Amino acid sequence: MTAPTSIPTLDIHCGDNLPIIEGFADESFDLIYIDPPFNTGRVQARTQIRTVRDEAGDREGFKGHRYRTVRVGTKAFADSFDDFMGFIEPRLVEAKRLLKPDGSFFLHIDPREVHYCKVLLDAIFGRDSFINEIVWAYDYGARTRKRWSTKHDNILWYVKTPDRYTYRYDDIDRIPYMAPSLVTKEKAARGKTPTDTWWHTIVSPNGKEKTGYPTQKPLGIINRIVRVHSNPGDRLLDFFAGSGTIGEAAIRNGRSAVLVDNNEEAMRVMAKRLAFAKPTFHGWVFSSEVVGASR
Repeated sequence: MTAPTSIPTLDIHCGDNLPIIEGFADESFDLIYIDPPFNTGRVQARTQIRTVRDEAGDREGFKGHRYRTVRVGTKAFADSFDDFMGFIEPRLVEAKRLLKPDGSFFLHIDPREVHYCKVLLDAIFGRDSFINEIVWAYDYGARTRKRWSTKHDNILWYVKTPDRYTYRYDDIDRIPYMAPSLVTKEKAARGKTPTDTWWHTIVSPNGKEKTGYPTQKPLGIINRIVRVHSNPGDRLLDFFAGSGTIGEAAIRNGRSAVLVDNNEEAMRVMAKRLAFAKPTFHGWVFSSEVVGASR
């Protein structure tokens, strides 16, 4: 594995992402990943809770002990655009401009919008630059009785140059064979490489990874993209940064990153989550309360 050529850096910008990324230099990023609002027409929200031991409580836990649920707070944002394509198109055009010749672009979107985005990206990058549609499948949450319950997101992978892009095959994390008895012991022990369908749970509501940000994506999914589609020392960009998962994956894997978001709550979450990386903030000054919480 190639060693990083410099100490990774992390820059976080607060503001409307379009004018901010328009100020970045041409071909200045090796990998761009974005997870924009999915235009669901709903308010995206996550309620944070904690449990307190209370034998008259509403939850049963280990050894039959009961606990009371205490609501800590709710984080939310409106996920609705009158013209989603008009909103996203200039940002996709900028993404292509910002990519280095061997760079990759990933758009994380849901089944409602993926088809429109695919047509738009074909026009911007060229159909030959489309490499994969990755399906991230999970099995968590409520079910509906009116249709097949939707339990997947779509990730579109485009490259700047179809015959020249980073793909570190040896760095792909391996997964177990579903029928290990049908392969050799050596193969079963090594595992197999994933296909374009990635089975991975969502961020655990009670896990250490959880930040409480409404649209946080699992570090396992983002780590796979970062490790395989960029090299140590590369520079990554996410201009819908949210909870900053790309930033954490980049720094922990020896890459630098630039993050952009215009949500005040996202800034506070990233300040706490990414404090270990000593990020440089642009256009936002965090309070001493946030600094203290991040230590």
